[in-house]
Amino acid sequence: MLAFILSTLVIVTPTTTNGQGAGLVSSVLNRLEKNRQNLKSLRAGISVSKVNSQLGYEDKYQGVVIYLPGAGRQASVRIDWSSPRKEVLAVKDNKYTIYRPNQKLAYTGSANSMKDKSAGGLMEMMNMSRGQLEARFQPVKDVREETLWGGVSTIHLTLVPKGNAGYKYAEVWIDSGGMPVQTKIVEKNDDSTTMRLTGLEKNQNISKGDFDIKLDSNVKIVKS
Repeated sequence: MLAFILSTLVIVTPTTTNGQGAGLVSSVLNRLEKNRQNLKSLRAGISVSKVNSQLGYEDKYQGVVIYLPGAGRQASVRIDWSSPRKEVLAVKDNKYTIYRPNQKLAYTGSANSMKDKSAGGLMEMMNMSRGQLEARFQPVKDVREETLWGGVSTIHLTLVPKGNAGYKYAEVWIDSGGMPVQTKIVEKNDDSTTMRLTGLEKNQNISKGDFDIKLDSNVKIVKS
């Protein structure tokens, strides 16, 4: 799973006319920008919940993610899923590899061609420029303080895309350090994907080589 929406945030004009609300938006967006500038690497636990609104069914995933920022689409992301099954997803130099060890099977190709873009969206959000944010989203709205499970204090924002986007809106929860620790994407059919980061370790020693998946000769590789 990989790819979805956020980062540099610019000070987008808030829809609220309340001065306190406008000040809150300005403060949290400044925190986001500072976090983006200072973030050199990230390691964290990751949990994902995907809800099918029509069937009322929920899929849950857990794992560990590492991240290195990069210019444009050159950010590197790796997720080692542990539940409900072992699977590794890595994106490096705009190319992806999905490795399923139990099946001795790997999929590779351009990151642009990936069908499931849930996890990487959070990472993309941490690498998006001000111009990109302004161009892609309407003014920030629904700004409020909210405490997530685990007692994490955050500021909640709702981002509505401009134009003909593939989803209705995105919700983002930003902690006191300016890190987007939870995101929720609601699709046009009301299906949703919620992603949460926990146990954040910023600016640790992570190298580009950590995003390489070593495949044995008996692994079947499917290229897209």
